[in-house]
Amino acid sequence: MSNQQDTPVILADQVQTTLTYLEPLSRKVFLSLVPPSPLNNRADVDQVRQQLENNFNPVCIPLALMSKIPNICRSSEWQITATLAETGLGWELIDIEPGNRTQEQFGLAVDIGTTTVVVYLINLCNGDILGHAADYNGQISLGEDILTRIRQAAEPGGIKRLQALILDTLNRLIGSVCSSSLKPCQITAAAIGANTTMIHLLLGLDPASICRAPYTPIVNNPGLIPAGELGLEIHPLAPIYCLPSIGSYLGGDVIGGVLVSGMHRKSDVSLFVDIGTNGEIVMGNEEWLVACAGAAGPALEGGVTTFGMRAEPGAVDHVVINGESGRVHYTTIGGKPARGICGSGLVDILAELFLNGIIDRTARFTEGREEFVIVPAGETAIGKDVVVNQIDINNFVATKGAVNAATDLLLENVGCPWQDIGNFYAAGAFGQYLPVESAVTIGLYPDLPRTSIIRLGNSSGEAARQVLISRTKRNEAEAIASKVTYFELNANSSFMEKFVSSKFLPHTELDRYPSVRKKLESRLNSSMDIL
Repeated sequence: MSNQQDTPVILADQVQTTLTYLEPLSRKVFLSLVPPSPLNNRADVDQVRQQLENNFNPVCIPLALMSKIPNICRSSEWQITATLAETGLGWELIDIEPGNRTQEQFGLAVDIGTTTVVVYLINLCNGDILGHAADYNGQISLGEDILTRIRQAAEPGGIKRLQALILDTLNRLIGSVCSSSLKPCQITAAAIGANTTMIHLLLGLDPASICRAPYTPIVNNPGLIPAGELGLEIHPLAPIYCLPSIGSYLGGDVIGGVLVSGMHRKSDVSLFVDIGTNGEIVMGNEEWLVACAGAAGPALEGGVTTFGMRAEPGAVDHVVINGESGRVHYTTIGGKPARGICGSGLVDILAELFLNGIIDRTARFTEGREEFVIVPAGETAIGKDVVVNQIDINNFVATKGAVNAATDLLLENVGCPWQDIGNFYAAGAFGQYLPVESAVTIGLYPDLPRTSIIRLGNSSGEAARQVLISRTKRNEAEAIASKVTYFELNANSSFMEKFVSSKFLPHTELDRYPSVRKKLESRLNSSMDIL
């Protein structure tokens, strides 16, 4: 799907937690069986089940495997490896192999984003990542954002088309991540982190109710589903576990982010933010968790600015403006001639324009400007100036304002002052690539000690890895989902009031941003010295 020119920069790195006690969704067990004799005439299938049930109980053996067991037992001199999978109600035998194959256990951790998809191959014996593959979500061809895809799903045959596109993306990535010595059918379990709409479309479920009041999905916790039922091209009986959602716009990817951050186990109040195609915010500690979500993210992916683009070669990703000369210093992804500006570049630009007095606290150009040139035409790949204009800035500040308004709404509803926020967790590409100082300067990040601003990387993918290899983590994720109080912004009248008043840089209340105030005062003093 991707070509050489538009190869995306897709976040695969993550904060990995080492888990000491593994309980993966599927497990291999070596059995040394007793050959039948006149003194021991137990049926072959019964002996396999009885041995397995010494440690796993109950165990179901499908009819299709019963006919394989006698031949494999005899050809391997009664030394066999059984593969068991969790069903939610017990265990099911899903495969049987000759000899001891217990060191060959493989699973998948999958992050399905609205824009990008990452598949990790996991060693189920120790939880290690053996490799990964990533690409754009094939559903982009039918719509860039969630609401467009929900509308596409309502068309005749739309759900099947959207499901086929994501399955094609996943199966292609599974093929890529497998080495020549590993066949996809040897993968015996998978766990998936994704937003609510992506899970519905993967499962072939109608997402229409997600965007209609009272905003109720068909399912929040689908349980364990055999891969063959979905059309995922791994072992057909491999269990697929989807991280639970808690609402239309708060999916398993966010629950996974909370799990990875550990904020639900801390006494301090933490703020977790994941802005991709949508924006999700969770606040809380070991005693309580509150959350909200909304369509805040397209500005950070270049979706609503004139020269906005995804993080691809030629995207301006870092900008510094010399306060004295006004000269713009910039870098692009891959060092290629500029074609546009990605999210990290936009955040830098807004911060630099603000700190240099080119825009004011209301994010308006000063001195009658209508636009600002970032890259002159002669240095671009498109033959014209790459600029930001007032409309671009307004759209971008709306995204920042939405995050501020949602955060303030959560603080107000739980009676928590902003001074109590002790940790900030930034998830996804938003968290990994956006420059921290610039994000604080414009008010997208809170002004905390920088050691308290923690980048989680692809927390959805890491959460999928954790729940794949640990029953404890699966239970923990479901406990988080049951603990979160979800505020529906679409039905909240005070959100719009807060949104309208939240578009100041860095915030309506400048006292919340002492480091930014200091920068502004320093700039003012420098200007006075020049005069």
